[in-house]
Amino acid sequence: MSLPLVAILRGVTPQEIIAIADEIIAAGITRIEVPLNSPQPLVSIAALVKHCATAHDGQILIGAGTVLTPEQVRDVHGVGGRLIVSPNADVEVIRESRRLEMVSMPGIVTPTEAFAALAAGASGLKLFPATQVGIVNMKAMLAVLPTGTELYAVGGIGSDNFAQWRAAGVHGAGLGTAIYTPGLTAFDVGERARKLVSAWTAAD
Repeated sequence: MSLPLVAILRGVTPQEIIAIADEIIAAGITRIEVPLNSPQPLVSIAALVKHCATAHDGQILIGAGTVLTPEQVRDVHGVGGRLIVSPNADVEVIRESRRLEMVSMPGIVTPTEAFAALAAGASGLKLFPATQVGIVNMKAMLAVLPTGTELYAVGGIGSDNFAQWRAAGVHGAGLGTAIYTPGLTAFDVGERARKLVSAWTAAD
């Protein structure tokens, strides 16, 4: 079963994306997001999609983060990406993602944003920034959201607090600087990924 963890590779370059992604996948993470404010993000996404289609039987969910417009959704779709992640809950971005049969993960902070995003067709919700909302407020939100809503905590989430967030009911997590920062080698990222997967699994 796929782990509900998303590797957020902000700042990754096309030259290093394959080696880094292979390490992350080997650690057990099968969802990879390249934020659009990275260098040549569409080139990285296209290369990764092509690589994973053969090397990993197309089983890896690849897409973009920091997606702000429907046009950007179409750009990501055009290079084979299937995941759209945003820092906000833009209804038009969500609708365009779903029209193209992509996975839509908009960012939310309040119940109002959460319900609007779900009504627009969001596949799941990105609680961002999670540490600002806090565990107590997240639990209150989960109490009113539809049963089965996938809520991913992003921002300040990692090995040291997985257990608390999981105990509170969060479905998954997005891993940014905890797994990758520009300048790290593929080996470094792999080490981080393995530790994060181990910590997530241990918190079950």
